Amino acid sequence: MLRRTFLATLGAASVTALTACTAPDGQGPPAAQTHPFWTRVPPNTAVATATSPSVAAATPSAPPPVTPAAPPTPPPPARVTPPAAGTPVFGLPVEGPYLAWTVDDGANSDVIGAYARMARDTGTRLTFFPNGQYQGWAEHAALLRPMVESGQIDIGNHTFSHTALTKLSDQGIIDELSRNDDYLNRLFGVSPKPFYRPPYGFRNQRTDAVAASIGYSIPVMWYGSLADSAPLDEEQLVRNASEWFLPQHIVIGHANYVPVTHVFPQLLDLISQRGLRTVTLRDVYSA
Repeated sequence: MLRRTFLATLGAASVTALTACTAPDGQGPPAAQTHPFWTRVPPNTAVATATSPSVAAATPSAPPPVTPAAPPTPPPPARVTPPAAGTPVFGLPVEGPYLAWTVDDGANSDVIGAYARMARDTGTRLTFFPNGQYQGWAEHAALLRPMVESGQIDIGNHTFSHTALTKLSDQGIIDELSRNDDYLNRLFGVSPKPFYRPPYGFRNQRTDAVAASIGYSIPVMWYGSLADSAPLDEEQLVRNASEWFLPQHIVIGHANYVPVTHVFPQLLDLISQRGLRTVTLRDVYSA
């Protein structure tokens, strides 16, 4: 990972806060813990972190302190067969230290650009769920496209205008997903199928079936959040990452507000200290 390059190029962006992915009427997605996958995975699995070895008090003859080596990078996960069409996924059904860091929306172009540069400079693997209504994706397409082509960046569908699918007719669901599919295909040369994230996490059997009928067979939920769909201070962002950056977790973030870009170094250190490997959804599923 070219961490020094990343720290030198990140910088601080000065932007205006825009609309976030906030659920209407204060509602949120159904509790992820009810999904069968998570009955097998404790939600707060303890994870060892790398710590510095104790060093004797300095004396003229004492050797210099030794910095512990970074944990070895785990191998890529073995791909698994996707679940039955319309089955929501909340976590990664693979053994090992794998973390899916996912990023929604895109209301702030500068934040999209910061995420893209961080991924380019560090090799971090991310899954983006863009809304095509936000122009920042087109503004940074040239930077993102090589990483999409190589598989480092994965693209899923989050609808074009971030409308709750449960409030739409069957045709309305098809129109939202298809419009975004066309837009992202033109922008990046790939289709997001079969992965999509229902806005606000609102879904049911009807919406799952309609989405699956046009090739969007995997509704991607999450098991942990940076909680930055609304403005959040940097310390809280790091605390949220500390709670949820764990093996097999799908963690949701948003490209909407600047503070997350200021704590990328801390989030990357957390991933390294815990010996985690970031993966995309296509790294895990054979879809």
